[in-house]
Amino acid sequence: MSSPSKPAYGEQPTWDPVRPTYTLARTLTHWLISALSLLVAAWILPGIQLDGIQGAVVIVAFVAILNALLAPLIAAIRLPFSVALGFIVSLLLSGILIEAAATAFPEYLHTDNVGWAFATAFVSSAIGVVIAVVLGVNDDDLSTIRRSQRIARRGGVERTDIPGIILLEIDGLALPVLQRAIRDGNVPNMARWLEDGSHALTEWETDLSSQTGASQAGILLGSNRDMPAFRWVEKESGRLMTSSAPADCAEIERRHLTDHGLLVDGGASRGNLLSGGAEHCILTVSRMDAETKANPGYRVFFGSATNATQTIILFAWEVGLELLAASRQRRRKVVPRGHRGGIYPLMRGALCVIVRDLIVFSVLQDMMKGRPIMYATFSSYDEVAHHSGLERADTLEALRKLDVAFGRIDRARRYAPRPYELVVLSDHGQTQGSTFKQRNGYGLDELVRRNLAAGDVAEMMGGDENQSAVTRALDEATGHERKRRKNDVSGEDAVVLGSGNLGLVYLMHETHRLTREEIDARHPDLIPALISHPHVGWVLVRSERDGALALGANGTHVLETGRIEGEDPLAGFSPNAPRHLLRTDGFANVGDLMVGSFYDATLEQGCAFEELISFHGGLGGPQTRPFILHPVELPVPDGIVGAEHVNEVLRGWRAQLQGTATP
Repeated sequence: MSSPSKPAYGEQPTWDPVRPTYTLARTLTHWLISALSLLVAAWILPGIQLDGIQGAVVIVAFVAILNALLAPLIAAIRLPFSVALGFIVSLLLSGILIEAAATAFPEYLHTDNVGWAFATAFVSSAIGVVIAVVLGVNDDDLSTIRRSQRIARRGGVERTDIPGIILLEIDGLALPVLQRAIRDGNVPNMARWLEDGSHALTEWETDLSSQTGASQAGILLGSNRDMPAFRWVEKESGRLMTSSAPADCAEIERRHLTDHGLLVDGGASRGNLLSGGAEHCILTVSRMDAETKANPGYRVFFGSATNATQTIILFAWEVGLELLAASRQRRRKVVPRGHRGGIYPLMRGALCVIVRDLIVFSVLQDMMKGRPIMYATFSSYDEVAHHSGLERADTLEALRKLDVAFGRIDRARRYAPRPYELVVLSDHGQTQGSTFKQRNGYGLDELVRRNLAAGDVAEMMGGDENQSAVTRALDEATGHERKRRKNDVSGEDAVVLGSGNLGLVYLMHETHRLTREEIDARHPDLIPALISHPHVGWVLVRSERDGALALGANGTHVLETGRIEGEDPLAGFSPNAPRHLLRTDGFANVGDLMVGSFYDATLEQGCAFEELISFHGGLGGPQTRPFILHPVELPVPDGIVGAEHVNEVLRGWRAQLQGTATP
């Protein structure tokens, strides 16, 4: 396939986007639903009086005309705290329009005071959302595209025949889970692309650190070296690094971003930990400081009161679904069962509704601007799976809703000023099982503490990688800048970290990495206790004599030579497991000991060292089996291993489609 070139000066592109237009039938249907919603609201609320269906139609028409005139102006205003104020302005505008309608047509509508006007606007919009969902009628895509196009024209639109690339990441979805979801009808849009022959599925294999931080560093920046897990200790400075902390993400990007950045030269980053060199960012952790200011990406979303109302309703609905599902699991005594209380129901609602919809709208706006490449991460499936289970009903429902969102993006391509190729991929999968603590009554930190000759252990297992997405949205909503967490662990005796079923043990007596011989001399019971534990599969340590070793209860794998003494502790894992461990052993920040949980291939179970029943971060099971769902015309090499290799593939596609320099 030859690389396209830009049209010559004065030459028109041959790509001809479709104009989004309403038909009379659609307009009348929308008005009828709105009128019916207003009638029901008037029947429910005592503070308003409405004169029948005729009055409802007149009021709805009046409000629709005013809203069409004012909404673009609201969307264009640079509001300081876009999320929170956007919600408020949208809802206030709806109430003001209802009050204006009551003033203009007192014979049809009367409100006792302005408060009832606001209540009427909200309740009628909520009822309209429900009716539209029940009837399967939704013109929101067209109205959003029209608003996106209006705003895009103000800043300039790139109209060209050169294809753009839309990369949509489903955080935590393994290829086997996707294949079963396709089979069972849970993702009809992605299934249709495969059935039509436009797309193909390709599996790739993660690095040892099978989690979003390391995977996105490799995919977006082109390098994830020295990132041994989701969180790690840099012993020389005593600094604790976390892949979802804003300052740490900014530092990771500073260290790793080179000319291999996937999104350089006009790209957009949406919902990611790292920007990939993008010029345009929303909900991107490494650029969080810049995002606390007004962001034009939110204007389209909050230019419609319907969007604001629908978001509130769907958020509350999602929280209700979580409470119901958690109650059902407890009642049925489902095992494994994770913690689902505290703020988690609110977090699930935020990720499954607010964050998801913000990202979808920002991608739609990117498309209407004609941006060359965008990468958007959707974390709702990953978050629900952590707490509900890998393929439980509510987890698959979160996946189904993502498929619906991807269908919206797919349909919007015909309206964009350039053709777009659509790619869906995942950064890792998940594996399921009761946690280490659920199985034993104590955590990895306690196991280490019991077997130290002296000293105490600082345990830092907690922390949800997806919580950063909600935190970012809250910070952007309020303009609040949170205090940096304590990250100096230099005064600790030992630090134990959990990254899914990968544990890291740092012995802080020395600033260098301790060898097996040094550990045995200082803490002779520690390594034997770890490798003999029934829920530990292997331990990575460096020997002064033999180099990197993978130790098991009944054998040793010498990683540099491949020599196996006794039983191979890596036999039940991927054939590339020795390669992954040897690579990680060479990282500057690798733990003194790296601990991997067991994996039972028959039951497809392992155990996390943090309290997540579906987990990722190490080896074993589908957590290491992500996928790329891509157009069949784009070439894929055999055996993609590691996130850095994915970066090479994606940059190659961009070079092929857009005529940029060959990687």
